[in-house]
Amino acid sequence: MRHGLALAAFVCTLPVGAEAVHPWVTESPRLEKNAYFSNLTSGDVVDSPFVVKFGLSGIGIAGVSKPVSHTGHHHLMIDRELPLDFTQPLPFNDQYVHFGKGQMEAVLELPAGKHALRLVFADDKHIPNFVYSDVLHIEVRGPSGRDKAALAAKSVEILTPSEGARVTAPFLFGMHASGFNISHSDIKEAQTGHFRVKLHTVEGKTEVITLADGRTQVWLNPPAGAYAAELELVSNSQPVRTLGSAPSRRFTVIAR
Repeated sequence: MRHGLALAAFVCTLPVGAEAVHPWVTESPRLEKNAYFSNLTSGDVVDSPFVVKFGLSGIGIAGVSKPVSHTGHHHLMIDRELPLDFTQPLPFNDQYVHFGKGQMEAVLELPAGKHALRLVFADDKHIPNFVYSDVLHIEVRGPSGRDKAALAAKSVEILTPSEGARVTAPFLFGMHASGFNISHSDIKEAQTGHFRVKLHTVEGKTEVITLADGRTQVWLNPPAGAYAAELELVSNSQPVRTLGSAPSRRFTVIAR
């Protein structure tokens, strides 16, 4: 498909809950902040090592190199209950794994048996902000023999909508990055970026939505029609540089 030169670009940097800058961006119907696991569900049986992907709604990610309001970073709790005091920083040990660079996933190597995982989101001082996931119960059968480095290959992907999907608006546009760090554009570390969505219409127009606030999903309410979506990971330190991109995704928004 050839796309025309018509281009509308908007940057979403306002706090969650503020008026959306882009007319197609809308608030989540659930108006809540949650962490979740995007590639596993409770009861899954896995071999070790395995990848755990982190999802997040209603708030953006930022690395810990400087404080950025309305953001935080992931912490993975392994076989631990939620902390009793949310006013204290989370500890650093094997059961509280910190992802202070803005990572969206981890490669875990756990012994055979049943395990409980939970995500807790916290600020740059590692103090939880009451954004956390449900407990994920999994069972590890044993070693797979797979190389951990191979599981950590770099990629950028569109999680939702799926290829060829027919959706009604508003719908969730979900994103993921492997091997890169996601952060608010104020964080200028190497290999760190933010997502940019390009939606191409059949009329040849392109709408650009830049998620400079570190969000990894966005609710969209475009007019009915066919679209081709592109997803790019834009460098925070060199905004003209793209760190990675996902294959184009085609879907149709149908009228209610």
